[in-house]
Amino acid sequence: MQSEGEKTKTTTKKARTGLRPNPPRGKEKPSSRKGAGEKGAAARLGLRYWHPCCKLLVHFTVQKTDLSCALKNSVCLNSPEQFSDVYRARHGSFPVSPLADWKPKEELSSLKAVTESLHTLVYLLEQDFPGMRIGPEPTTDSFIAVMYGDSEGSVPGNALVVDPKKPFRKLSRFGNAFLNRFMCSQLPNQVLKSISIIDSPGILSGEKQRISRGYDFCQVLQWFAERVDRIILLFDAHKLDISDEFSEAIKSFRGQDDKIRVVLNKADQVDTQQLMRVYGALMWSLGKVINTPEVLRVYIGSFWAHPLQNTENRRLFEAEAQDLFKDIQSLPQKAAVRKLNDLIKRARLAKVHAYIISYLKKEMPSVFGKENKKKELISRLPEIYTQLQREYHISAGDFPEVQKMQELLENCDFTKFHSLKPKLIEAVDNMLANKIASLMSLIRQEESNMPTQMVHGGAFDGTMAGPFGHGYGEGAKEGADEEEWVVAKDKPAYDEIFYTLSPINGKISGISAKKEMVTSKLPNSVLGKIWKLADCDGDGMLDDEEFALAKHLIKIKLDGYELPGTLPPHLVPPSHRKPLQIAE
Repeated sequence: MQSEGEKTKTTTKKARTGLRPNPPRGKEKPSSRKGAGEKGAAARLGLRYWHPCCKLLVHFTVQKTDLSCALKNSVCLNSPEQFSDVYRARHGSFPVSPLADWKPKEELSSLKAVTESLHTLVYLLEQDFPGMRIGPEPTTDSFIAVMYGDSEGSVPGNALVVDPKKPFRKLSRFGNAFLNRFMCSQLPNQVLKSISIIDSPGILSGEKQRISRGYDFCQVLQWFAERVDRIILLFDAHKLDISDEFSEAIKSFRGQDDKIRVVLNKADQVDTQQLMRVYGALMWSLGKVINTPEVLRVYIGSFWAHPLQNTENRRLFEAEAQDLFKDIQSLPQKAAVRKLNDLIKRARLAKVHAYIISYLKKEMPSVFGKENKKKELISRLPEIYTQLQREYHISAGDFPEVQKMQELLENCDFTKFHSLKPKLIEAVDNMLANKIASLMSLIRQEESNMPTQMVHGGAFDGTMAGPFGHGYGEGAKEGADEEEWVVAKDKPAYDEIFYTLSPINGKISGISAKKEMVTSKLPNSVLGKIWKLADCDGDGMLDDEEFALAKHLIKIKLDGYELPGTLPPHLVPPSHRKPLQIAE
């Protein structure tokens, strides 16, 4: 039997170690079995650790029924007060997230230059949502969270930020001026079962920029940018303009560049020559605002349900729309890895924050001159960053922005900061080096066992199947619904070429076929694939039908389409279909 004193010492000793299965006060303790260890935890598909270094509750629940929930409730910084217990992280520059922030619902954030881009959201959902209003005048002055609900309805901002089931509670700090222009629209829509959409107000331009919104617009955008999975910047091709407010808004996404996608919408309202000029102007303007060496991916199309005004680029618009839809549809598949990536990012930031805070604490005098020393340390913050980089081998990109950190430190009492605790830093290093690896293996295992998750409903279903699906009846898919062999219509012309190559016993050799095929100027790697597809019986020679097929495949490639991986049944020459069926 242990005395009360011995129990207290044991508990204190455990509190100084690294990762341990002790949840914070008020949280349900995870079930455990004696001797189960990590192997038992993996078998139960659940892991939970409590990080004393930064009071992070790391709770992973890998659910067999839904991979998108694989990291549900991944990271929970329960409150700023808890995090500040050790290293005052509430004064840092990275977000403190409540539990609802880590729900397994992917979110899109759309930022638009003109209000008419609301048509795009209606186009995706194929349904109007409560609170929307479309018109030629500036109509959208609110942030609207479009989410799934059993019935149509809307929730105003002040009521929304007190709902513990919604991830918006931290938005209350932006005040009533923002909350009066924030709402949640709920409706039973198939698309919203997989993703939620945050629609931003239209960007002001000209004289309107001088009118204050009453809240920090860029700070609100930054808050959303840190939490959404994809940021879509919408531009209208006939109203291309990056105003000062739009420029500042894009700059607020700094650090989230991998989430940004650009859509050049309503491109059908300009002709091909004008579109080329508009695209060049857009890339030039974005290059001045977004300071990245990589070129942003711009999707060109007409993302609304109106007839195309210029149909000459229809094929381009369809291909671009398909690429954009694929990008959005991939979000549920990568949800677990993204949330794990967010955990790693926050842990690294917490570790750097600890180094900064402990250094400031160490440099403070014990009795006199505290205020003067504080001012000196704040002014020397760039030098301190450089010193810590060298001492702890930290990348410069992991440090918070100097100016923002200086502003936050102005209101802090450095004497209340904690000194560096190596064991706590060790705990985080252990998590990053070892524990994350085990979680990654669990995620891969779940991904291999689960069916592919996609976004369904709305415009997404219209592009996936049927005669109006992307690429239907084009390229290698041409003639799939026809009884007659699609190559037959051009075969007389191909036969004339075939008989000039001196066939023997109705077939030409590979050398003779090569002389004709290389005239297409396609690379040998492509011609080799065409030969493999056309030589149906694999005898190293081509008869008249196989040669016609080879010429047809060359035409498909020269027209800009991709070659199939295997020969589709409708392209198999008629004289070779029966032997293939027997072989199968």
